[in-house]
Amino acid sequence: MVVHMRIVHILNHVREVGNGIVNVAVDLACLQAKAGHEVVVASAGGEYEALLKRYNVKHFELDQTRKLAKLPRACRRYRAIVREFQPDIVHAHMMTGVVLARVLRAWAGYALVSTVHNEFQRHAILMGLADRVIAVSEAVGRSMRQRGVAGSKIRVVLNGPLGSPRFRPISDHQPAALQGQAIVTVAGMYRRKGIAELIGAFEGVASRFPEAHLYLVGDGPDRSELEDLARRSFASSRIHFEGFQKEPQSYMLAATVFVLASHIESFGLVLAEAREAGCAIVASDVKGIPEALDGGRAGLLVPPKDVASLEAALVSLLSDPEEKTKWQSLASKNLEAYNVNRVARETEAIYRELLENKWQN
Repeated sequence: MVVHMRIVHILNHVREVGNGIVNVAVDLACLQAKAGHEVVVASAGGEYEALLKRYNVKHFELDQTRKLAKLPRACRRYRAIVREFQPDIVHAHMMTGVVLARVLRAWAGYALVSTVHNEFQRHAILMGLADRVIAVSEAVGRSMRQRGVAGSKIRVVLNGPLGSPRFRPISDHQPAALQGQAIVTVAGMYRRKGIAELIGAFEGVASRFPEAHLYLVGDGPDRSELEDLARRSFASSRIHFEGFQKEPQSYMLAATVFVLASHIESFGLVLAEAREAGCAIVASDVKGIPEALDGGRAGLLVPPKDVASLEAALVSLLSDPEEKTKWQSLASKNLEAYNVNRVARETEAIYRELLENKWQN
């Protein structure tokens, strides 16, 4: 059995913008280097380069922009990285990377691993080109099998961000100064995150609870559209767009209720973070979200896109302090299952399985 591995992670970028795919990959790279492996990240770069450097993870520039004119240069650059580093494992986290790595795999002889985060995307089937396909939830694993990826390739490694090298311990954070009964979400400003439905549900909540405020933490391409929607609400003065926050834990610690109203979600890393902060949680009963909430035992689940059900769940928590306290307590249990060290161990076991099979053959 190999003790030491040479690992390449391929990403589009390593920017600190709240991208869950990037965050998972950066966590893995740092912990693998800490465990004694040689690790590099190949991407277009970003703010996390400084963190990677602190963990002795080397960064190689690799621009995988999906433009035909740039692909030959990306292939040449990737080939040079592989020739210099000679990896045992290449771990691709996005679709362009897995295609690039598959093209040169036979020449270089490494084992190829992919992680499927957004299986709802049309081209996610390309992640099945890898020798092993890591699904971040059982729901994602089922979906990939239904889309034609061989079950023998798929391994489920449940997502887990707690203890991430990207964050200070939760005990180091102070609650943000939020107003009244604070309903908080931390999500990209995308339609699929259910922000419009949350704003709609908040209108009903706001009419019953004069002290209720809604805090939307995050940024994204649909933000201006959502801001227009909020401005048309009678409760617009109590809807706050907070933008991207590098450390959203302060908002979670101050939340009366935390919400993730996604239409679709492979897992929902932020739910584990909200649980660690001791939040009472309301979230959509869709895809991997129940797995992030112990099957609904750690948070209230409501149908996606159902404004009335979302409003009713929020009202139940805001109107009954004992009910809210119960769900806060339940959210705080079983957190060890969502620790980043467990994710790293299970991922390394998949690498070892691949390499041992390769040598036996």
